[in-house]
Amino acid sequence: MQQISRMLMKLFQRARLEKPGQIDPRAAEFTLSLLVAMYDRSGTGYVKTRSAAAALISLSGDTLLAKYRAFFQFYAVPDGKETLITRSALRSLLTDLNQIPAIVGEGCTLSCVEIAIHDCFHGDLNAAIVEEKFLSWLRSEPAVLLWLPTCYRLSATEMVSHQARCR
Repeated sequence: MQQISRMLMKLFQRARLEKPGQIDPRAAEFTLSLLVAMYDRSGTGYVKTRSAAAALISLSGDTLLAKYRAFFQFYAVPDGKETLITRSALRSLLTDLNQIPAIVGEGCTLSCVEIAIHDCFHGDLNAAIVEEKFLSWLRSEPAVLLWLPTCYRLSATEMVSHQARCR
């Protein structure tokens, strides 16, 4: 957790420099508390870096495609010339991401994760898939991750203003 805490401090220091006055001085502390609540419910004092990275990626302001590519990079494994995501890696990713809505009581069951894995690998007998198939599956907005594009769309509309007047 100390490593994640230091990383968050650096991350938010840079953000404060880029956007003065817009970042709460306690943002790193609050973010670490959220990560601990999501990924260390038993109080071990340990949070996997990859799990924390998945949460930060999903909650970032980046585009959906950039988030999806980052998920692949963090969870996929090199296999000769290609990088592939295995069923177990996808299970880890979905389990990690499921902790985000679960923190507010909206997580899905383990069977939901297994159904999503089956859907992703549908028609593919290989033990792993390439990035393009993974991205294609994510673009289809699987139910287990429907919250992610929904949150993205909500945040994208926050800055929209219309010049219409209501009576």
